[in-house]
Amino acid sequence: MKRNKKIKTAIKRTIFLAFLLFSLFIGISLLAYQEQAENSSPTSSSPIISEEVKAYRPVVEKYAKQYDVSQHIDTLLAMMMQESGGRGDDPMQSSESYCGERGCIQDPQLSIKQGVYYFSQTLKEANGDLLVAVQSYNFGKGFINYMKKHSDQFSQEAAIIFSQEMYANDPDKEKYRCLRDGAEELGACYGDIYYVKSVMAYKDKLAEE
Repeated sequence: MKRNKKIKTAIKRTIFLAFLLFSLFIGISLLAYQEQAENSSPTSSSPIISEEVKAYRPVVEKYAKQYDVSQHIDTLLAMMMQESGGRGDDPMQSSESYCGERGCIQDPQLSIKQGVYYFSQTLKEANGDLLVAVQSYNFGKGFINYMKKHSDQFSQEAAIIFSQEMYANDPDKEKYRCLRDGAEELGACYGDIYYVKSVMAYKDKLAEE
């Protein structure tokens, strides 16, 4: 009788363990499926290239050829996407490099011509370092000199430190908008500290299309 009771107890334990393992397997499978569904969802934060930017490709190609940077057309389009989404009269936001202040360019063709030219200059002065050239398009050429003195290659840390120094040294803090999340907390409101990251994400998206 005791033997039968032990056997029944052992069977119950075996069934319980099997049920527990089965439940665990089902739970893991559901979590994996949910994660896969979220990653493939159309609502994921995948970069989107606007139709306005795509429409400007022939113009960018024209000036990229003129200034000998044809191998960087997707980079230039990605920069335009980050700057304006291809909208407005100054889609490359190149007024400051053209006349020293915002808003002086009101012609998209001139904006793109100046933007491509300025990029070609930053690329040349950065000795072909694409990431430094891209960040310098946003920060200005002072970033190139900073990199030559302080670092061998671009890094997010270098961009933040440069922004912090420029922001700290400017007595007129009111002109800075600190648009990037966390920039104000870091004291890095000069320019866009994540400019390279955003541009490269758009460039990767363009390469897929």
